[in-house]
Amino acid sequence: MEKKDIKKVVLAYSGGLDTSIIIPWLKENYNNCEVIAVAGNVGQADELDGLEEKAIKTGASKCYILDLTDDYVDNYIIPTMKAGALYEEYYLGTSHARPCIAKALAEIAIKEGADAIAHGCTGKGNDQVRFELTLKAFAPDMQIIAPWREWSIKSREEEIDYAEAHNVPLKINRETNYSKDKNLWHLSHEGLDLEDTGNEPQYEKEGFLEMGVSPLKAPDKPTYIELDFVQGIPVALDGKKMSAKEIILKLNEIGGANGIGLLDIVENRLVGMKCRGVYETPGGAILYKAHSVLEQICLDKYTMHEKQKLSVTFGELVYNGQWFTPLREALSAFVDKTQEKVTGKVKLKLYKGNMINAGVWSDYSLYSEEIATFGESDYNQADATGFINLFGLPIKVQAMVDAKNKK
Repeated sequence: MEKKDIKKVVLAYSGGLDTSIIIPWLKENYNNCEVIAVAGNVGQADELDGLEEKAIKTGASKCYILDLTDDYVDNYIIPTMKAGALYEEYYLGTSHARPCIAKALAEIAIKEGADAIAHGCTGKGNDQVRFELTLKAFAPDMQIIAPWREWSIKSREEEIDYAEAHNVPLKINRETNYSKDKNLWHLSHEGLDLEDTGNEPQYEKEGFLEMGVSPLKAPDKPTYIELDFVQGIPVALDGKKMSAKEIILKLNEIGGANGIGLLDIVENRLVGMKCRGVYETPGGAILYKAHSVLEQICLDKYTMHEKQKLSVTFGELVYNGQWFTPLREALSAFVDKTQEKVTGKVKLKLYKGNMINAGVWSDYSLYSEEIATFGESDYNQADATGFINLFGLPIKVQAMVDAKNKK
């Protein structure tokens, strides 16, 4: 579709720097087209304040603010957590939020009869891929507009210039212009001083961390928590039954106060470059830790080891925007099978950025104190002789053959 034929555009809208200037830019460059802003609420809290008013004042005809928090937690966060999936230590906070938002975006675009969908992802990042692969899954014929791949703006400083020239209100300034992504799972920081890998993150600087404190500022007294899981899903915190979303939000408070979940990493982006990010994931780090501790006693050796291998693939799929693919769905089916008996309670001690095991219990535990004890038990240690002889037979035969051929 040519520019002149595009009359209505649905924009993935956050109210941040990128998407704020995209509304006037679309109207300037696409024949004063109608722009419908769609904001997906995945737990970015006060970032949603005044969003609809801002979108309308900036030129949008309307603004949808969709509550996607339950969908995000239940259908993206928890399946990824159950898989134990990370990407190079990263808890995938931005990665699995994007398909959730993009799916809703496609649904609104179809409902509104839009000619195109626009997003504010840069041509350097991963999010452009995550958004567009999801859009291909749910609106395969919809045209996609990615202004960062079209316009002449080359930096965030030039974006601010454009915003000021078009009277677009911003909540940032040039000195504090970190590129951030916030939701109920995490907060990411990129840019400015972090672009130099020799610079230490300013964890102790007032206002840098938003979801918690530096371990140096955490209490000198540890905090104990207990988490209950049923089939790998968190169902209670400190004996109180709660939804997974409520547990994550509460763990964010507790973990943040104890300096939990900070990550400074130079990651390998999908587009080929390395990029440094600082992440805050207090509640997520606790959930991953507790779930892993419970799996240690509930999963047999071979299932656990295979799951650990596949978790790498799962994490790559999520990071690369391939949520809506047959392989990711197949891996989730495998994970769900492994979780059938991952039910029990985990106790953790949180202290100045550390998560320390303090106890784990399950009716499905494969750990037997009677067998594993160093004291007297029914385990017949003499059985090990035959086991080792058979297990080591290939090694012994190889050594005999090698010795024979050396003569």
